[in-house]
Amino acid sequence: MSGHGSNYVPKNKVAAWVDSRLPIFSLMNDQLNAFPTPKNLNYWYTFGGILTFMLVVQIITGVVLVMHYTPHTDYAFASIEHIMRDVNSGWLLRYIHMNGASMFFIAVYIHIFRGLYYGSYKEPREVLWILGVVILLLMMATAFMGYVLPWGQMSFWGATVITNLFSAIPLVGESVVTWLWGGFNVDNPTLNRFFSLHYLLPFAIAGVVVLHIWALHVPGNNNPLGIDVKDPKQDAVPFHPYYTVKDAFALVVFVIVFAFFVFYMPNYMGHPDNYVEANPLVTPAHIVPEWYFLPFYAILRAVPDKLGGVLLMFGAIAVLFIVPWLDTSKVRSATFRPIYKQFFWLLVIDCIVLGYVGSRPAEGVWIIIGRIATAYYFLHFLVIMPLVGLMETPRPRPKSIAEAVLAKAKSKGEGGAAAQPAE
Repeated sequence: MSGHGSNYVPKNKVAAWVDSRLPIFSLMNDQLNAFPTPKNLNYWYTFGGILTFMLVVQIITGVVLVMHYTPHTDYAFASIEHIMRDVNSGWLLRYIHMNGASMFFIAVYIHIFRGLYYGSYKEPREVLWILGVVILLLMMATAFMGYVLPWGQMSFWGATVITNLFSAIPLVGESVVTWLWGGFNVDNPTLNRFFSLHYLLPFAIAGVVVLHIWALHVPGNNNPLGIDVKDPKQDAVPFHPYYTVKDAFALVVFVIVFAFFVFYMPNYMGHPDNYVEANPLVTPAHIVPEWYFLPFYAILRAVPDKLGGVLLMFGAIAVLFIVPWLDTSKVRSATFRPIYKQFFWLLVIDCIVLGYVGSRPAEGVWIIIGRIATAYYFLHFLVIMPLVGLMETPRPRPKSIAEAVLAKAKSKGEGGAAAQPAE
């Protein structure tokens, strides 16, 4: 991402003077304006920009909310009510921040599944993929700690249950839990720790996002065909204006959906028990995490052994780190992999099933379904992905992106529609 060697010369004299000493304008032009991007990217590739937007929204609303929040067990719940009732537009800020977390996870899960479908983790993009999984981990930690801050019933008991999981770690488990709590139970020191980390981690996420974008711009974008750009003049277009407009349109649609939840269903993705102040003496009938943690919660409960459940839950994330080496196929995109494509959609269904199982009580048929779904999740990555890559015969791929785009445009023209450039 260096501006060294750039041919860009700012027209403004002041900008040119600055750029000759600190080539920031050359860097921005080369990486955000003239950066060659495959001309066949579809709307699934717009979620990277959407995620960047959501991160900025979460940081800005979070910083403003902190100005009115009191991280103390005696005042935290009341300070949330104060924000909702007394602070100018406080209700709006909180609903944007609260629903923004859900929108953030919706976008990141789509982003991850798009990467799995089109093989965006394959050489030479392994580091890009690993940084993406690191961002997911940081997001999960940040969201969990943020959920504790309102100090409602589900906040308190969720923190109690999840932090207690670390006690299953041999030898050091109890010490880790005591450190997390800041004492011998979830109390004011716990809230202060989680508040500090919840405020800090989004900035750490922003730093990793910069690395993620850097790692993207070294090899360039993958694309739905999964083939490399051979001739930038034929296979690629400048990022601006072609993809800035496309990303902006997708972002507007996404924000409309986001606004619908904020203004019409602000509490739909939350839990009503969290509008009751935390009470250590009253346990909720059914303790559940936020919806975006439910698949991992189902995996945790799939094993009757506490340590085994914890290992499986963290293993569900850890396996994503090694996906680039588990996939043995030389073809990136599932578009040309008829067998893998079927298993991919089975994985999507399996994750949805895990999410639903995580929302149900751990009893009866839900235990069986949860165990089957958990087994398939790991089977997909550790067995199916390596074997299918070795056994599958991929469909023929086009020689270049330009060839595929022109063929698509020609087929549209012959079908009666006007010939069009790439999506």
